[in-house]
Order: sequence, then C-alpha cells, then structure tokens
Amino acid sequence: MEREIAWKKYDDAELAKVRALADDYIEFISANKTERECASAAIALAEQAGYVSLDEAVRANKPLEPGSKVWASARGKAVMLVQVGTAPLSEGVNILGAHIDSPRLDVKQNPLYESNGFAFLDTHYYGGIKNYQWVTLPLALHGVIAKKDGSVVEVRLGEDPGDPVFCVTDLLPHLGGQQMGKKANEVVEGEALDVLVGNQPENSNASENNENDEKGEKEGKSESEPVKARILSLLAEAYGIDEEDFLSAEIEVVPAGRARDCGFDRSMVLGYGQDDRVCAYPSLLAQLALANDVIERTAVTILVDKEEIGSVGATGMTSQFFENVMAEVMELAGEPGALPLRRGLAASRMLSSDVSAGFDPAYASVFEAKNSAYLGKGLVFNKYTGARGKSGSNDASAEYMARVRRVMDDAKVSFQTAELGKVNAGGGGTIAYIPAKYGMDVIDSGVAVLSMHAPWEVTSKADIYEAYRGYEAFLRNA
Repeated sequence: MEREIAWKKYDDAELAKVRALADDYIEFISANKTERECASAAIALAEQAGYVSLDEAVRANKPLEPGSKVWASARGKAVMLVQVGTAPLSEGVNILGAHIDSPRLDVKQNPLYESNGFAFLDTHYYGGIKNYQWVTLPLALHGVIAKKDGSVVEVRLGEDPGDPVFCVTDLLPHLGGQQMGKKANEVVEGEALDVLVGNQPENSNASENNENDEKGEKEGKSESEPVKARILSLLAEAYGIDEEDFLSAEIEVVPAGRARDCGFDRSMVLGYGQDDRVCAYPSLLAQLALANDVIERTAVTILVDKEEIGSVGATGMTSQFFENVMAEVMELAGEPGALPLRRGLAASRMLSSDVSAGFDPAYASVFEAKNSAYLGKGLVFNKYTGARGKSGSNDASAEYMARVRRVMDDAKVSFQTAELGKVNAGGGGTIAYIPAKYGMDVIDSGVAVLSMHAPWEVTSKADIYEAYRGYEAFLRNA
C-alpha cells in the first residue's frame, strides 16, 4: 500500500500555509531548547488564547462550563491544556500527549574544575545519545540556578551573536589511530563529555579581580587554579552566584544556534530537539486552533518531561500530574468523585504524539521498506513500538486504528503507518503505554525524523503541517 507524497496535493495557497507553519515552528524550537522553556512558551501562548490558570480557578472555586479553557503546570517542566466540551467528562475526552524534553548534556552538581590550564564543566548525558556526535560542536548553556534565598537565576548563554559558545574537544586524526580502532560506543566515553569553558587565568594584579578576591583560602585557590578562579569571578559578576550554587542548578548543554531550512528546496527543517518538539508544537497549535468553537468532547493537550529517561519523576507521564489535573477539572465541572474520574479516563481517546524513525536510504539495511515512515508522506501512526517481540509496547486495537483512519480520511489528512525498523533491529518506546493503564484507547502518532537523537535532526515541512491538521481533526472528531 503506497502512500502518496503530501507535497503533491498542495496548491499555492496551501503551500503558503505549510511554509508559514514551518517558519513559526523554526522560531519556536530555536527559542525553546529545554522543557522549562517549552512549558513557559506554551503557557504564554495559551494565555493569549484565553486560557486561565487551573490553580486560580480552584482557589476561586470557579465553575468550568462548556467553552472554559484552563492550563496547569507541573513544576514549570510539564503543562496541560483543557478546553471543556458539551459532553460530560465522565464520557471521555480527546487527548494529545507529547514530550518536551530532548537528549542533551546536563551539568553535574559539582561541575567546575581546572586541568592543565583549561576550565571545564563536568556533565552527565541525558537520554539516548551517540557520544561522539557531541564533540567539536558549538554548544550553549540553558537553565536555572536556584539560590538559598529563594531567588532563581536564569541562564541562557551561547545563542545570541555576541555570546561566547562552548564545546567538547576531540583528538586530532594524526594522533587518533588508537581511538579510531575503538567501537563507536567507546570512541568518546561518557566521562569525557566535559565542556570547555575557559583558558585565561585570574590576574591578581588586575583591579577588577582584586576587588573580588578574598584573603586566605580564596587567594590560595586563585593561585592553584587561576583559570577556574577567573570563571568563578565572571559568574559572580554576571549572575551573582558562587560555586556552591551549582549544587542547586539545572543547566542543560545544548547545540548552539537556530534551526534552519534544509535543502535547496527548503522542504525540510534541520534543528535540535525535534524529538519530540516537532510533535509537541503542532499539538499545542491544534489545541489552540479550537479557539472559542463549541466542541462536543473535551479537548486536552499534555506536554510532559522525562520521556527520554523513562517518563519518571514528578514531571514525567508516570506521575499523577495528568490524573490530578483531570480530577480538579471534573470537580469544577460538577462531576466530582473517584468513579466519574475513572469512567472518564477509561472512555478517553489519545494520540501519543511522538516521532518515528524516517526511512534513510543511507542506512536501508535496518529498515523494512514497506512498513517504514517516509519524510513527506504525512503523519505517522505506529500501532505498536517496543522491541524484542513488542516488549514495552502499547499495541493499539484494530477498532481504534479504524476510528483514527476514519478521522484522518474525513479531514483529508495525509498519513502513513510504520514500525520502528526491522524486527530485532532495535526498537523504542513512548508514553503511550502509561495512559493506556486507565483503559483508554491510545495510539502512537507523530512525524518522521532523520538522525533522531543527534544534535541536529531533520524533518519534512509537509509532515509538520499534516501533523497539525491531523491533531486538530482528532481533537474535534475522535
């Protein structure tokens, strides 16, 4: 069953929409490279669209009626939007779920050190990466530093043209004979992914440094680790922090620079973090596109953290965040109690919006061609994911797959179905199996990606557009 290339069906007016959406998407992923930034941007867009804080609604005991729109956040790293429909919530809701965390390097709690005249930040990689892909790239620092006085300092360095950037060094090929003989997963060890941040020593004769130096222990450290001492002076000047403040910091090391059009024809997007923001952003837009329309089933979009490390923690899908928000919404909507909540969750329908591996002819041997996702052929549905006999998979029912097909065909959305590579070639997981525990119907759906989990990933603008259209159709008609 061959699926048509989505590009073929667009007239000039629709091509303009494809390009406009891609431009907005490029802006979004260029500006928001962490889960905190994505959640904050999502809330800002939601409030512009008339959403109000669920916490405020709860405090005011404000009833939620058809058309009411609320947002909730889990520690600033996950966000959930709800637009109430006319049908009782106990009869189920339509849900889009995506994740907004991406593979990266995380700065350790005791990270700053000096070695042979260089200052480094020690890191621990987050999510599934190929270590060797992260060397010699310009890198940026994004995150927060929480101080003991309760204040939080935001860090964003390496993105503006005048900013410095950082890097992980690599060995020159002239001396790399032994290194090149190693397996790919050993060429760059995890502990070697330390970020180069400085080389200039503290100058004890400079007045600016004399003002910052304290006598005794600090002077000794400046002499024994002068480059580190200078970095600490610069951090104190720029952010008002000291070395101890790294203990309560969350700083992520990400590729520096903007996402870009890819290809002579500008048909693709090259950018960091498209797994899974290429699904999260269209999901968010689809929710907001409902505007003030009267919808039958309540529409929900949840953007979560920690998927890349198992959906764990207070901000991951395995937390009670989703269930707790639904309970609060149903309380304010006049449907309180555990039993209506359980009924509503079981009767809900969800698209687990996560990316799929795009067929890459350079690595065709690990794909099964007729069951692969192709760039440019639209939204991808994975009936099951997992590995080793579908282990860890949700495996959506045939009946639900038929319903989803109907919704997409009625809306004339280009879509395709796929598996994640050949049987026993690998595999992967999503958040789909987690909400499925409530008994609801869930299926994986998303955008095909080349070079998934690399610092720079590739997607098709047509697929982003079809994902947006498919997600909106699902919220309205599933």
